[in-house]
Amino acid sequence: MASLALNDQRFERLRRQLVEVIRERGIENLEVLRAFSMVPRHVFLPSAVEHRAYEDAALPIGYGQTASQPSLQALFLDRLQLKPSDRVLEIGTGTGYQTAVLSQLVEHVYSIDRVPELTSRARDALDALRVPNVALLTGDGTVGWSRYASYDAILVAAAAPDIPSALMTQLADGGRMLIPLGDRDQQELTLVRKQGETVETLGITGCAFVPLIGRFGWPAT
Repeated sequence: MASLALNDQRFERLRRQLVEVIRERGIENLEVLRAFSMVPRHVFLPSAVEHRAYEDAALPIGYGQTASQPSLQALFLDRLQLKPSDRVLEIGTGTGYQTAVLSQLVEHVYSIDRVPELTSRARDALDALRVPNVALLTGDGTVGWSRYASYDAILVAAAAPDIPSALMTQLADGGRMLIPLGDRDQQELTLVRKQGETVETLGITGCAFVPLIGRFGWPAT
């Protein structure tokens, strides 16, 4: 499990309060709550919104992207039923905050973002926190990262019209994927389970994410 540094005393109370909000919104998984208590969200955000780091809110991060609401991210991680030995593929690195939280829960995290500037910013934050079990890539997340496949879990933080076939190929037998499915404006957060040739899907909740752009997602506009 990765160690973290750069705890800022100004934000400790606010971070504890955010964890309580996440708990009050139905997340009882102690490992997930602990991971959120360990990771300083303000380190990952642009300076313009740093003061809002511990609000349970989605925040703009530039390049037409947003940092997801922490309680929704906690729901992602809770429903994936992660184990310490898991290898996880994250599609949509964004700020790298969720990547860092994942790093506290699993053995290896492989994360892709199509925006080079976001990948660079996330790498700087993760390096500053000395997180060793994360690898980042700039590229088309819809085609996955075949070099390190297969993955026990895949977390897609952008909305797709359908489940990308390349990601299904890279999901391990018995693996889980969480992905928002729908149109560009409204989606359903969907849990996908793969057992041999069988794929099961379960709708979790309505949601609204930025579109998943790429070969197996939405075309760029």
